[in-house]
Amino acid sequence: MTPADRDRFEKCLALAAQGATAGERAAARAAAERIARGAGMTLAEAAEALRRDGQASADRAPRPPPPRRPYPWAQPRAPVTPITVEELLRQKAETEAWRKRSAAAADRRRKRERADENAYVAEQRARQAQRDRTGRRPRGSPARRATRLSAGRPAQR
Repeated sequence: MTPADRDRFEKCLALAAQGATAGERAAARAAAERIARGAGMTLAEAAEALRRDGQASADRAPRPPPPRRPYPWAQPRAPVTPITVEELLRQKAETEAWRKRSAAAADRRRKRERADENAYVAEQRARQAQRDRTGRRPRGSPARRATRLSAGRPAQR
């Protein structure tokens, strides 16, 4: 029986002896029998072998567990060093410089956008002025009304 099987078998026997319900104890006993059968033994033979191994291991001195390596997040943190006034002033100057650069870049971008918009607006105004000079007269103009009235019948005075 492998050490893993032996451990599982021991746990199943403990559960078969001390289970909370009869069904739990019966299931644990069936599992222990399957493990013993897998090792080529009966339940009684496997229990006896486990008892002998337990006595032999109890005679030997117990080994201490291997030392645990702590996880990186379990390491103690480095002590915090207080920040100096000079460092605060340097950080503030860096932040202000960044804000100025950012604002200048935004201004340049807005000027480019405004120039494009102004060029478009000027072009549209020029087109509209051209249409106004050469285009039709407005709908309600007296000359247009006279033309409309005289079309097809004589003008009355």
